[in-house]
Amino acid sequence: MAVPHSQLQSVAPGAVIELYQLELNTDQHGVDQTYYFHAGINGDQTGDLVWAAQTYTRFPVVAEGFEYSGRGELPRPRLRISNVLSTITTILAGLPDGLGGAKVTRIRTLARFLDAANFDNNTNPFGTPDPTAEFPREIYFVDRKSAENREVVEFELAAIFDIAGVRGPKRQCLRNLCQWVYRSAECGWTGTDYYDSANKSVSSAAEDVCGKRLSSCKVRFGNTNLPYGAFPGLGQFR
Repeated sequence: MAVPHSQLQSVAPGAVIELYQLELNTDQHGVDQTYYFHAGINGDQTGDLVWAAQTYTRFPVVAEGFEYSGRGELPRPRLRISNVLSTITTILAGLPDGLGGAKVTRIRTLARFLDAANFDNNTNPFGTPDPTAEFPREIYFVDRKSAENREVVEFELAAIFDIAGVRGPKRQCLRNLCQWVYRSAECGWTGTDYYDSANKSVSSAAEDVCGKRLSSCKVRFGNTNLPYGAFPGLGQFR
């Protein structure tokens, strides 16, 4: 990817082209499908656009709110889609959980780098087509549907680490408390020595219970062969 900074610093850099990709996935939406579109705000480009040999359909969409503030807050952009013909309502009705979790990618380039197929005689009058000349892609996910009526459907987007109710990292690490399932592949203990939750030797597998503590691990593995990662922050034992 070649970011066209030098072109932006020129006297006449040309129009900035905004393109969008909306990706659905089978797990959340029941279908693995990607929609390619642009909002029709790209200067003279009022029809479909071709970028890197992919056609982006002109669609009645207003996309805004991508700007970063100086207060450290992450942007939460909004997509407002025309619903005059109930097209979006119909699409949402066919998805089990709506568009929640769909991936939205914002792509920006300059008109001078668009594919020649966009112009008469297959010649870009603004410059030389270059499918690698684009700004860093901005990736968001549909967080929620914020409005729906006969005229418009609006969605609020969020960064993957800025979605309400999502903890990062996904696995919460607690000191001196093993979260692995006892005798699982992660745990790795397959011995025939049995201990209860107080680390006392017992005679049967029915009484065999791990205390989930470092001492429980040591009584089984010893001090030098503990499973790596069982206790965060204690370092690698293997």
